[in-house]
Amino acid sequence: MGALFTALSIKFSSSRCLFSRNLLVQVMDSNPSEHGKEMAVINPSEGMNHLSDELENGKTSQKTMEQDSPSPLTPAIRRRTGLHIFFMDIRNVLKLDEIGLEIAQIAVPAALALAADPLASLVDTAFIGQLGSVEIAAVGVSIAIFNQVSKVAIYPLVSVTTSFVAEEDAICNQIIVKEENKDLEKASPLHSEMKVLPVCNDSEKTGCYSSQISSKFTNMFKVGPDRKYIPSVSSALVVGGVLGLIQSIFLILSAKVVLNIMGVKSGSPMLAPACRYLTLRSLGAPAVLLSLAMQGVFRGFKDTKTPLYATVAGDLANIILDPILIFVFHMGVSGAAIAHVLSQYLITFILLCKLVKQVDVVPPSFKALQFSRFLKCGFLLLARVIAVTFCVTLAASLAAHNGPIPMAAFQISLQLWLATSLLSDGLAVAGQAIIASSFAKGDYNKVVAATSRVLQLSIVVGVALAVLLGVGMEFGSGVFTKDKDVVKLIHKGLPFVAATQPIDSLAFVFDGVNFGASDYTYSAYSMVMVAVISIPSLIFLSSSHGYIGIWLALTIYMSLRTFAGVWRMGAARGPWAFLRLGFT
Repeated sequence: MGALFTALSIKFSSSRCLFSRNLLVQVMDSNPSEHGKEMAVINPSEGMNHLSDELENGKTSQKTMEQDSPSPLTPAIRRRTGLHIFFMDIRNVLKLDEIGLEIAQIAVPAALALAADPLASLVDTAFIGQLGSVEIAAVGVSIAIFNQVSKVAIYPLVSVTTSFVAEEDAICNQIIVKEENKDLEKASPLHSEMKVLPVCNDSEKTGCYSSQISSKFTNMFKVGPDRKYIPSVSSALVVGGVLGLIQSIFLILSAKVVLNIMGVKSGSPMLAPACRYLTLRSLGAPAVLLSLAMQGVFRGFKDTKTPLYATVAGDLANIILDPILIFVFHMGVSGAAIAHVLSQYLITFILLCKLVKQVDVVPPSFKALQFSRFLKCGFLLLARVIAVTFCVTLAASLAAHNGPIPMAAFQISLQLWLATSLLSDGLAVAGQAIIASSFAKGDYNKVVAATSRVLQLSIVVGVALAVLLGVGMEFGSGVFTKDKDVVKLIHKGLPFVAATQPIDSLAFVFDGVNFGASDYTYSAYSMVMVAVISIPSLIFLSSSHGYIGIWLALTIYMSLRTFAGVWRMGAARGPWAFLRLGFT
């Protein structure tokens, strides 16, 4: 297994998705362009590979380190691995210092926003449940279809948007600072010598290359002092809108066919209400994709409060409209669908109004859009999403084959298992935004500090969740079901559900860390490799050990996900090669 991930680490250390990673802006006073000053840009994949090779061969001199390392800070000591990052300043893991406060300000609102939708869905389900068992079953199938189709587009879109916007916003802010201080830099010899990187004409050696991003960023000065143009913002909105329209058209035209595939046959009493709900709910797909794309944008700005306020406002509107449309206007499941669609468009409207005040969302030209970046990295993450979804869906299917009691126990345990990941996801969002921004600035010390802190916090959160779930499920499982056989099975699987929380939490945060480093290629291929190993484990252990075997296989699956993250960072490959220079 170790050799497998070593091969992946070496093969994908030069991911093409690292387009704007470490785009360190160098103002060249001697040759200003018509738009402003030209910028030399660092290609991190080339620079890190060159650095990694020299570190392995023991040939890195102080001069080489100064040229190849984009950080303006001096490395402390050379290291052979990056494992030291897990233990750095571990005494300060709960300290609200500068980095701790920044993480908390991003993670807490992000976790609350992620929790808002599931809580609103529970209220939604309670209203629909008053209509009858047929209606709640029909809506349940429709929601499952809508969510699965949406998930294919949502996860890649939000993940790449967060990283791209964080990178470009950091570079944009650097350009603004340079423009504001250019007179001071010219007048002061001290400022003129404080270069982030030495100007280099030999792109083969240091990875310097000229990028069109310079002209795109200088266009922002035409907008005004309070608004700037960031290419990935416009690109994300276009991609989100188009994907939403495609999803909407697909589900409206194929509603009956998809429902039939899901087991709702033509003679079923669920077909009519399920078809009505799915068709109406699909009208909100463009709003869902657009709002989530904008949430990715705000996360890139390190602003998770705005998405939280918008999400809460939309969910409250949904909760208020549900009883009015369902019971007062007697619209039934159609009313529930309309209420949800209106709430999604309200969220989109709030986010869009806030966004246009901060940035110029209209691109100066079609060429300014970053579609190629979104497509390349998006397809990589799509493969990853498919691998993750397939493993969890297979586990549910295997539980269903064992009978209704194992399936009921598995469903309750799985929902609790996934719900507890929300806190870890909040940490992942914070880590991704801070790391992407710091990489773009070339601030490797902050990359290390943020990575170390979120990984340590993930373990603390995981241990706390393990205790909470262990005690809660032992004494409170009767809240979810009165069936003694189901409760008994839940208790049997409890050691796996609760004890794996630290592993699960670490795996989820590793996702955010690697996305922040734009290490999409390794993330995708390692996840596919994890699925290749986990799928046979699920089938074998389910057939030999039944319900317990499924949870044992899921434990192996999550452990492999965590191992993949630890291995990448421990080996200090790809964007993490600088860890062997000992940045602290």
